[in-house]
Amino acid sequence: MRRHGFVFIDRIIHFATNFIHSIWRSSSAALLLLLLAYWFYGDFTIFLLLCLAILGTLYQYQDSLLYYPDQPSSSRMFVQQPYTIGLPSENLYLRTADGVRINAVFIKQPPVRLPFAPTIMFIHGNAGNIGHRLPFARELYHHCGVNVMLLEYRGYGKSDGVPSENGLKLDARAGLEYLRDRTDIDASMIIVFGRSLGGAVGIDLACQQLYTDAIRGLIVENSFTSIPAMGEVLFSALRLLPMFCFRNKFNSKSIVKSVRVPTLFLSGLSDELVPPRMMTELCNKSGAIFKRIVRFENGSHNGTWLCPDYYKCISFFIAQELNSKALVAP
Repeated sequence: MRRHGFVFIDRIIHFATNFIHSIWRSSSAALLLLLLAYWFYGDFTIFLLLCLAILGTLYQYQDSLLYYPDQPSSSRMFVQQPYTIGLPSENLYLRTADGVRINAVFIKQPPVRLPFAPTIMFIHGNAGNIGHRLPFARELYHHCGVNVMLLEYRGYGKSDGVPSENGLKLDARAGLEYLRDRTDIDASMIIVFGRSLGGAVGIDLACQQLYTDAIRGLIVENSFTSIPAMGEVLFSALRLLPMFCFRNKFNSKSIVKSVRVPTLFLSGLSDELVPPRMMTELCNKSGAIFKRIVRFENGSHNGTWLCPDYYKCISFFIAQELNSKALVAP
C-alpha cells in the first residue's frame, strides 16, 4: 500500500508538471491573452473561452499521458537487434494502410523448422521499443519453439509517424497482413500476443472479421478493460467524465465479446499498475469458445514473463488447444 501511494503521488506530480508545460508550450499565447482579458474585464464569455481552451489542451495532451516512446531516453535513437543476442532474424519495414512506415523484426527458427513452427506476433506496451523485448523474445523462441515477430508502433523506435489509437490498430493489421502473405511459414498458425497496451491492440485485431481466418489464437497479458477505466483507477475523479472526453479509449471490455479464436489470458496478481480484476473481467466477457486464464502470484506488470511455468502455459496452449480447429467459434 505504501508503494502504491508513492506511485500515485508520482503520477499526480508528473501529470501536473507536464500538463502545465504542455499548456505553456502549445497554446501559451492564446491562453495568456484569454487569462489577461478575464483578469482585466471579468467577462463570463472570456471565462468560458478560457475554460474551453484549457479543456481542449487537456484533450490533446492525453496522448502524452499514454504513449511513452522516449522512455528510456535513448529509445528513439537506438534499437537493439536480435543478432546481438544470437537470434537469426530479418529487419523489416512495413507500410500501413494510411501510408506510415513502421519497423519490425522477424526472428525465425532454423530452416528445417521455419515452415512448420507457429509464429507469434508480439505487440508490446506503451513505453520503449522492440529492442527492449529481445530477452523475452529469446525465451519464447527457445522454450516454445516459435517464430517471433516483434512489431513496432508508429512513433516508437525506428518507426515513422505519431502514435494514436487508430494508428496503433492499423500498425497491428499491417503486421498481420505481412505474416499472412509470407510463403515460408505456416500462415495458419499465427498467434497474436499483446501485453498491457498491446493486449488492447491485439483484442481489437482479433475482433476484426476481415482477419478472423488469419489468427489462430490470441494471448493477452496484463491488459486493461479500457482507458477510461484505467483513468478512474489512477484518478478517481475521472469517473465523472463521459466517454467522449477521452481521446484514447481502447475499450476492450465492449468488444472482447466478438473474439472467436482460442484465447489465453496471462494475469500477474502482483501487477502494480493494472488491477488483476480487469484481466478476469476480460476473460469472462470474451466470446471465445476456448478461453483460459492463468494467474501468477508474483507476476508484476512488466515481469510476469519471469515467473515459473510461464512458458509451459504458452507451450501447452499452442500444442493442445490450437491444434483443434473445432475451438474456433463460428
